[in-house]
Amino acid sequence: MPSPLKILKEQFGYEAFRHKQEEIIQTVLGGKDAFVLMPTGGGKSLCYQIPALLFGGLTVVVSPLIALMKDQVDALRLNGIAAAYLNSSLSFPEQDEIISRLKRGELKLLYIAPEKLFGSGGAFLNVLKEVGVSLFAIDEAHCVSEWGHDFRPEYLELSRLKIEFPSAPIIALTATADHITQKDVLQKLALKEPSVFVSSFNRANIHYSVVPKRESYERLSEYLSLRKEESGIIYTLSRQSSETLAEKLKEDGFSVRPYHAGLDKETRNKHQEMFQKDEINIIVATIAFGMGINKSNVRFVVHMDLPKNLESYYQETGRAGRDGLKSDALLFYGSGDVMKLKRFAEVDDNPEQTRIMLRKLGQMADFCEIRLCRRKHLLNYFGEDASDSCGSCDVCLTKYETFDGTVIAQKALSAVARLEEKFGLSYTVDFLRGSKSEKIRPAHKALKTYGAGADISREEWLRHFKDLISMGYLKQIGDQYPILAMTDKSAQALRGEEKVMMVKSESVENADTKEESYEEELFNRLKNLRAELARKENVPAYIIFSDATLLELAKYLPLSLDDMRRISGFGEVKIARYGEPFLGIISEYCREQKLESRISEKTFIRRPRRFDQKERINETKSESLRMFREGKTVSEIARKRDLAAQTIENHLAFFIATGEVKATDLVAEEKIPRIREAIGKHGNIALKPLKDELGDNYSYGEIRAVIEEMRRKEK
Repeated sequence: MPSPLKILKEQFGYEAFRHKQEEIIQTVLGGKDAFVLMPTGGGKSLCYQIPALLFGGLTVVVSPLIALMKDQVDALRLNGIAAAYLNSSLSFPEQDEIISRLKRGELKLLYIAPEKLFGSGGAFLNVLKEVGVSLFAIDEAHCVSEWGHDFRPEYLELSRLKIEFPSAPIIALTATADHITQKDVLQKLALKEPSVFVSSFNRANIHYSVVPKRESYERLSEYLSLRKEESGIIYTLSRQSSETLAEKLKEDGFSVRPYHAGLDKETRNKHQEMFQKDEINIIVATIAFGMGINKSNVRFVVHMDLPKNLESYYQETGRAGRDGLKSDALLFYGSGDVMKLKRFAEVDDNPEQTRIMLRKLGQMADFCEIRLCRRKHLLNYFGEDASDSCGSCDVCLTKYETFDGTVIAQKALSAVARLEEKFGLSYTVDFLRGSKSEKIRPAHKALKTYGAGADISREEWLRHFKDLISMGYLKQIGDQYPILAMTDKSAQALRGEEKVMMVKSESVENADTKEESYEEELFNRLKNLRAELARKENVPAYIIFSDATLLELAKYLPLSLDDMRRISGFGEVKIARYGEPFLGIISEYCREQKLESRISEKTFIRRPRRFDQKERINETKSESLRMFREGKTVSEIARKRDLAAQTIENHLAFFIATGEVKATDLVAEEKIPRIREAIGKHGNIALKPLKDELGDNYSYGEIRAVIEEMRRKEK
């Protein structure tokens, strides 16, 4: 049996495991249950996809996300893996065909919605028992918890899996769950002595920033105008605001569409597909959009309104930079957002859950208001230690000019003390400013501190109070209506025993946005080729290759298929499928610019060379040869094996070199002289120049077949 690392390299094109992937995979292969908490973009899917290829039977992936199912199945198929999904987007005949393939043992992975799994009186469970399930993977596992941020009642039935399939291990995976949710997930799924794996939540490539909400459209427009070619998601609180904002941005020349639950299904699907296929750059959406979206080249996520909790914020911002390249998370914040969201946090007839939701909302507001490293605040929330400065969020990149604010602090603390620590921030500020409002109690208007801060604006006082809270001189108590209270440090400041330094002004430094050097023009050509291939395959471009893979190509300039094996994302199937076209573009660019390959500069773990005959006759090529000898055509083999016709042609072209297949088996005799003429003119190193000259009537597979025949005769 091949090792997990070999599968990772040859099937998926990556040199090494990340986070705790290898340990998780070994646990699952050992037949044990596992709970996996790993950040968005951290590679959770490989934790069950690799065991699925090593187990003998079927792996069932339970997911609530139709878009993610299709994306993952498309990506697996492009890597030569037999996968399918079952959900409401398929017609009944299409579903019947999937079930038939299941029963014939033709699938390694099946993605399915929980309601489909348990519907129709458990009929589908009987199909799975007949087929034999080696592994269950429960994606977005936080959906089973009522304390999670995206509770799905249908997930509660998943506890039946351990009863119905006692011998099949279960791996539950999520990107966002605090300690309460983690504990609840483990209990609700009834996992048997599970191994728990919690990876770092740090998304080092994401730059977090919070800006004031005033003039938000002008700020947003300025931000987007600097990123016209980049892909991004903008989140809004309401359907109406997503429609209005999308329309305004469109009028101003941005490539954008709205997405929300109020649109009809056809329009929603169309807009989502346009975004995923890079036909538009920006989607303006409510939180109905994006859960499970696997688009790897999202460069920014903007929140026009405050998310309801840090779990949602983390998950939504995590849709940026899944390819590991630098990306932004920008949040527009106004204190009024908190009051607006409080009504959404109240759960009817459930005061305990209401309390938790209000506390989570308060923690989200703290993230925006406290002048501490955003990354540290986020990581600490999820129970992870972090340094005091990350050097790449807006707080850490801001220089603060301070002044001695001891007198201001004493006025604020005195006001809280005179009000007997019974009032909230808004009332205390109005009291300090001497508000004539009827809400200020007559007894308080008689106090000495009333009006003592009339010379400072309300906005400044709110900022000063937030600073005092972040510095530990005050604290807020309570969830729904928090009140200000003194701390151990309050007395020292009141007595003047220590100086309180407050912020006078701030200036933001530029983040270090320097990327590694690469050939930008080549990168754009590679993107165009990827887009062309994606259109032909009818899949989003990032499923062919991520931007990170294209950047590696444009940096290291591989000039042979062996060089390409050193580029992340190029597994054996994708090398066979796409290697030649990409190699052609790179070779052509290097000739134009008189550049040599830089592949020697790339540190890598060498994969076994695949040019040795014994090594290259692997199972997948041999299977194509066997079917060809049975009399099946290339297109029939491709359809049967769920592979591209070009891949099958490449398999068979290999056997021309061994003499087991003739070129005339794959190429019409009348085409061969024209192909040989082109080879004489351009050589046989890269196929792209040959294909360009020969045109659409000649396939890459036909060209390769003639090249292999000529090489065999030269030996």
